[in-house]
Amino acid sequence: MKKTTKKLMAFLLAGALMTGLAACGGKSEPEKNTMAGNDGSQVELQVFIAASLSTVMEEIAAEYNKTHPEVKIIYNADSSGTLMTQIEEGYTCDVFFSAAQKQMDELADKGFVVDGTRANVVNNQLVVLTRKDSGTRVTGLASLGDAKSLALADGSVPVGKYTRQALMNLGLLKKVDDPSLITTQEVSDALGGVEISEQGNVSKVLLAVTEGSCEVGTTYYSDTYGYEDQVEVLETVSYDLSGNIIYPIAQINNEEADETTRAAAKEFIDYVTSDEAKAIFDKYYFDTNVE
Repeated sequence: MKKTTKKLMAFLLAGALMTGLAACGGKSEPEKNTMAGNDGSQVELQVFIAASLSTVMEEIAAEYNKTHPEVKIIYNADSSGTLMTQIEEGYTCDVFFSAAQKQMDELADKGFVVDGTRANVVNNQLVVLTRKDSGTRVTGLASLGDAKSLALADGSVPVGKYTRQALMNLGLLKKVDDPSLITTQEVSDALGGVEISEQGNVSKVLLAVTEGSCEVGTTYYSDTYGYEDQVEVLETVSYDLSGNIIYPIAQINNEEADETTRAAAKEFIDYVTSDEAKAIFDKYYFDTNVE
């Protein structure tokens, strides 16, 4: 597996987020698990996360850094399909946290995933949402054709795939083996020619709806956290229609990482899958009842 030395810096919401919190001063400093690099420098972890995890993972990193201030967590947030492609192309990545099993499966099949580090973390739920003042006639998936405009992620994005899967199960799209291959134009045609604005990740769908450029959109329930005063959930789609929306996490084979960095990646995954982190995910509307 040949890797290049490409490195991604973090962007906000629709891009990546960077969290590198220093140790807090005070009389009673928390017990630390010191993990400095070989030269005593701070350890950097390149963590690729699905865009829908952007907000919750900020708090996860902040809590983790209270006992691991020597670890600088650099987030790269985008659609799981885009992140998978970047990993395959050789971008430096230590941990991948996907919004779907498909991308993790493909990376595992190609030898990118470190054996024994993969775990299912949370489940999520597909929702149809609109601005509170939109006055839309849409009541849910079944009436998406009544929308003046629809924000929809493309099929390579997990939320776009799950939306297509749900529309298939409703009988609004023809049955195919892989719903991710259904084009946006095919979705529009099936919904009576509704205008669709194709988006590259779930955060961009949310932005299109909250800004009012699209009347309705499909995101995850967790994406509504912090936007309760701006958006209205028209339908929370049952798992019977969308299927489970499981988010797996795993360590990625980074040939450039030293042993200290690899150990830090494993410990970060251990924290993300801990009961302490589970309480944080619950607060952000994720379903942590997963196996």
